[in-house]
Amino acid sequence: MEQKEKKRAQFAWVMYDWANSAFVTTITAAVLPVYYSSVAAVNLPANLRTAYWGYTSTIALLIVAFLGPVLGAMADFSGAKKKFLTRFVIMGVTGAGLLFFVKEGNWLMASLFYILGNVGFSGANVFYDSLLPHIAEEDERDQLSSKGFAFGYLGGGILLAINLVMIMTAPDAEATALMSRISFLMVAVWWIVFTIPLWIWVKEPIRRILKGEEDFNPVQASFNRLANTFGKVRKYKELFKFIVAFWLYNSGIGTIITMATIYGTELEFSSMTTIGTLLMVQFVGIPFAFLFGWMGKKFGTKKSILISLAVYCVISIGGYFMVEEIHFWILGFGVAMVQGGSQALSRSLFSRMLPKSQSAEFYSFFSVSEKVAGSFGPFLFGVVSTVMGGSRLSIISLIVFFIVGGFLLTRVDEKEGMRVAREEEARLVAASALGVED
Repeated sequence: MEQKEKKRAQFAWVMYDWANSAFVTTITAAVLPVYYSSVAAVNLPANLRTAYWGYTSTIALLIVAFLGPVLGAMADFSGAKKKFLTRFVIMGVTGAGLLFFVKEGNWLMASLFYILGNVGFSGANVFYDSLLPHIAEEDERDQLSSKGFAFGYLGGGILLAINLVMIMTAPDAEATALMSRISFLMVAVWWIVFTIPLWIWVKEPIRRILKGEEDFNPVQASFNRLANTFGKVRKYKELFKFIVAFWLYNSGIGTIITMATIYGTELEFSSMTTIGTLLMVQFVGIPFAFLFGWMGKKFGTKKSILISLAVYCVISIGGYFMVEEIHFWILGFGVAMVQGGSQALSRSLFSRMLPKSQSAEFYSFFSVSEKVAGSFGPFLFGVVSTVMGGSRLSIISLIVFFIVGGFLLTRVDEKEGMRVAREEEARLVAASALGVED
């Protein structure tokens, strides 16, 4: 790949983070949780609104968990990572747009459309992440992955700011609800428009069919490869240890992203505080995402992730004792410091411990395991909230995910994992029936 072509592909890849982060900021984290609690589920008790939102998030994660592995293996076999990404983008954009039609009392409709959108978002991310090894060398991935999160913060933050101005300046409750619904449509348009560079400038990775698969159809090959992947995970001992660690600590991170705003709403904090804090997180998170990219290179990727998990432990404890709106702002600043960096470095570390010829397959396995494990966080949050009649114990329970996940991460030997991945990639190149990549 020529240098100019490579830089263009990397820019386009980063811009997809700008594109799809609008779904996370406006729909997952900020506007929809408040709209869900105050409009769509207004006829339910406050703690059940929080619980139902948690259950909704869990269902979306589990659907992606069951779809992801087969689709990832199919994308590798078919040479169709971008094609599968496109299909999930369309699904996500459709779900986001349909939220426009949700009105007072339509909590079930809101849940269904959000699930559709979130399945599209999460599914597309499997194939988006799997392109990283094809457009960046090993020593470039920490910083490129962090740059993607930084651009995601900026893009998602800009659209959220626009949406907040629309919502906050509405003259009455009816107009506020309408502006919220229009913001869901704007997410759909934003997502599509800024995905265009990726469609144009990121090439579909070379299709590689292993010997013995020449006469397989895509479904047969996909299940065959999926079975092999599950069998081979034991061979990638360090990668497997990292996956288990990531399951745990990312469950805590994902739950905080999903539940923070609706938790603040349950505590009767104003929408100015809950949504305003989310907006602050977007912009404060930009320099910290770049900082973690630098830290990964300077101090090591694993050490930098562990620092972020220590901060998350403090945030979980603080969430339990939160009583004033200023506390929400302070904890939001803490999240901004570590959210993008922890996820960017995790994505980068994973990419270095897998053979890039099977990136979609392995990222799908990574995604399914993450989603199955990640579904426990919102589910646990919802169950504790339902049983206890409130969510304070739910937020502090997340500390378990960070402590155990961090401990397991300390047991990962990333250098050994990278060595095994390089050897396997060389073997795959030699065994390929249809040539190698540039």
